[in-house]
Amino acid sequence: MTLIDGKATAATIKSEIAARVASIVEGGGKRPHLAAVLVGHDGGSETYVKNKVLACKACGFESTLIRFEDDVTEDKLLDCVAELNADDCIDGFIVQLPLPKHINEQRVIEAIDFRKDVDGFHPVNVGRMAIGLPCFISATPLGILELLRRYNVATSGKRCVVLGRSNIVGKPMASLMLQKQYGDATVTVLHSHSQDLKQECRKADILIAAIGSPSFVTADMVKPGAVVIDVGTTRVPDSSRERGFRLSGDVDFDAVKDIASAITPVPGGVGPMTICMLMLNTLAAAEKKFYA
Repeated sequence: MTLIDGKATAATIKSEIAARVASIVEGGGKRPHLAAVLVGHDGGSETYVKNKVLACKACGFESTLIRFEDDVTEDKLLDCVAELNADDCIDGFIVQLPLPKHINEQRVIEAIDFRKDVDGFHPVNVGRMAIGLPCFISATPLGILELLRRYNVATSGKRCVVLGRSNIVGKPMASLMLQKQYGDATVTVLHSHSQDLKQECRKADILIAAIGSPSFVTADMVKPGAVVIDVGTTRVPDSSRERGFRLSGDVDFDAVKDIASAITPVPGGVGPMTICMLMLNTLAAAEKKFYA
């Protein structure tokens, strides 16, 4: 069994990005600048944004963190988005999700200039991704593709099962794995209402679990020799841990690791790659690779 180490892979990629940034600056260019907007004090979001700031430092980027309390009005948040859209110093920015319930997330996403949408959530980027045009691809699916590539996992013609249909992971992941220039695989999307779910999972050469349910994928759902990518990161109460919780993936790792030919751990698998791909998208935005 091969452990697909996202932490080590992300460190390598960040070093590659830092070298590219150093070259840009030496040539008289501007350092890429990523801004993050954080609303409220959700623990997971706080940690994620903190890690993004640290990643910016490692890559040689400038970073800006803009904070609002969770009672911020939608109009004020949209004003902030408009200011970031107009700021030529900012190459890309994200509005950390989820947002408080009184704010329409989709309205905020659509207000972001798609040329600065390094999260890849704007409908323009989603649409371009779906038909194979250059765009910002959402970070988690992009990170999974990069892990598969760097670990030399053959995807062309393989059966790929994507477990989950979210707009952030499941749908774009299925689309990318289907496209010839990315996965070139035969793709099945399963979800909580799918019939014969276990049997369908067992057909997968590549199983990507993004359903958000701790240890949902058990040993009897995995084909011997399959490659298993675990996207789940659920906080599970654990009094033995200093923080009072542990991170659990969607896959029962201990039960599945001896069946799979390769598997990502949680933590240390897909998570670090997600932040790393955000850096890669920001570099692309700074270099105007997709949009002039």
